[in-house]
Amino acid sequence: MPKKKSTLFPKHMKILEQMGENIKLARKRRKLTTIQVAERADIVRSTLYNIEKGDPSVGMGSYFKVLRVLGLQDDFLKLAADDKFGRKLQDLALL
Repeated sequence: MPKKKSTLFPKHMKILEQMGENIKLARKRRKLTTIQVAERADIVRSTLYNIEKGDPSVGMGSYFKVLRVLGLQDDFLKLAADDKFGRKLQDLALL
């Protein structure tokens, strides 16, 4: 069965691209090569390239592995941590 291609709006693609750029800059600040990070994260170099481009087809596990190598694994916990909209919905349900 062929993989279904997901569609993202341009503003959402920009968010992923910015995240990829942030990861790339973090790698460069640590003076690590793409080969070093890919080996330490146990991914292929092309996957790291796709992560640094913000490719939405790369699995979250691969993103986490790269963040772990860079010492930024705790940043993963910040995803969806501040759910203002969800709390408002919850509060409305309590009324």
